[in-house]
Amino acid sequence: MKKLLGLLLASAALATASVDANAQAPAGDIPADMNALMTKYTCIACHRPNQRLVGPAYADVAKKKYSNDEIVNLIYNPVPAHWPGYPPMAAMKQVPKEDAMKLAVWINSLDGGAKKTSTKKTTTKKTSKS
Repeated sequence: MKKLLGLLLASAALATASVDANAQAPAGDIPADMNALMTKYTCIACHRPNQRLVGPAYADVAKKKYSNDEIVNLIYNPVPAHWPGYPPMAAMKQVPKEDAMKLAVWINSLDGGAKKTSTKKTTTKKTSKS
């Protein structure tokens, strides 16, 4: 029952926010190409770069230090437990992976532009000369 109530609340919040889906954020906040993707996939209905709406600000997502691949996965398979205090996000499986990756790279750029491509860790071996 709680899950159904949460889903209903999230749907109501999304419906309310989608009325404002075509509203443009200040030009300096969102690059035109990202604004186009966010509008096309209705991301802008719930998210802004530096402002909490229905969902967290993208700058707050960037602070979580998710890799780009993790953000793409969270677009397709949201984990509400990662964001207590927010309604659960609907899975956005209609977003093509290429576009989801563009969004993820841009979101992560809001945290100083650190490169985050995957969750795999690499190690290097030190070699010494004899």
